[in-house]
Amino acid sequence: MTFRALSALEQWQDSIQADLQQLEVGNLRRYRRAFELLPDGSLLSDGQRLVNLSGNDYLGLSYEPRLIAAATKAMESTVGARASALVSGRSHWHARLEKTIAEFEGCEDALVFPTGVAANVGVLTALIGENDIVYCDRLNHASLVDGCRQSGGRFRIYHHHDLSSLKRQLMQPFDGGRRWIVTDGVFSMDGDIAPLRELCELAEAYDALVVVDEAHGTGVFGERGRGVCEFLDVEDRVALKIGTLSKAIGALGGFVTGRRVLCEYLLNHARTQIYSTALPPAICAAATTAIEIIGQEPERRQRLWQRVDFVRERMNSLGLLSEKSFRSPILSLVLGEPAHVMDVARQLEAEGFLVAAIRPPTVPRGTSRLRLSLHSELSISDLEQLSQVLARILSNGSEGAN
Repeated sequence: MTFRALSALEQWQDSIQADLQQLEVGNLRRYRRAFELLPDGSLLSDGQRLVNLSGNDYLGLSYEPRLIAAATKAMESTVGARASALVSGRSHWHARLEKTIAEFEGCEDALVFPTGVAANVGVLTALIGENDIVYCDRLNHASLVDGCRQSGGRFRIYHHHDLSSLKRQLMQPFDGGRRWIVTDGVFSMDGDIAPLRELCELAEAYDALVVVDEAHGTGVFGERGRGVCEFLDVEDRVALKIGTLSKAIGALGGFVTGRRVLCEYLLNHARTQIYSTALPPAICAAATTAIEIIGQEPERRQRLWQRVDFVRERMNSLGLLSEKSFRSPILSLVLGEPAHVMDVARQLEAEGFLVAAIRPPTVPRGTSRLRLSLHSELSISDLEQLSQVLARILSNGSEGAN
């Protein structure tokens, strides 16, 4: 009997199948699912209505009729942008969106990117040079970390819970180009916010520049909804802000705001801007409408914070929030191991609640968690039922462990 050696293709396919099996064993494998949006903002999956506590549509704008109408009108002429913005893909819809963002943010100019990830990677790789040092928060979003690493600058880590390490690094002699401090405004896994006042003080003391990603802050924090920089009154002290159109704004895309010369520079140097097809005009029209609504209807934000306070009170009564838990639409309930988190999430889904089970590598080992992402259109009755169901599930689990 003759044996045929496995080809390189077969060996490779076997290796990735083995990797998937390992993920399965560790309760770390992810699967694709499809959901249908219902008129009240809940989701339909396999015939079951699910209260959505796993998205980032903080103001319920993704299914707002005015956004849908704006997108529909823009689609009467075209679906796609047909080209990159620099070639022929930029339409009057794109120009109006950038103007609206700049006016909303109170700055000279704005530049739109295809996604928030593209904005982060494109901006950081365009601005940070190989002679620069970039200081990156350990808990920053992956796209910020990737942008910092890909920039070619000297990469350093600090932790926002202990800025003494950052200060020590800034105190060291430096004879290179520029120094950059890069941070999320709101950290998506814990829901806490960056210590921007302290970061700005360090930057001003040691001649550094602060870059803030307001992905989870835009539309949510601040008197006008401009994010954590507005909330902490440091808008004039940061070098630039990056944002996204896909969370509270309810559409798709990323953006950067600042001086006009900055946006012109990025238009010429940010590779994710230059080599990406522009956003569809319909998305630009919807995002423009969303930003106008955010500015005109602060009651949406007020409804969101009412629900945040309601759920925080219930989770506190269950002993599920740490003392360091910050008042935020993101509530992180750390349960420990992936198997336990997945089991609780499955039980919650069986009861009609879709909650994200966050596991490594997204979070460190031993800190797997349920992440409740709240939005303004959730009903108080649903949230009351959620707290009761969660209390029962966790109580049954504790009894089973005894």
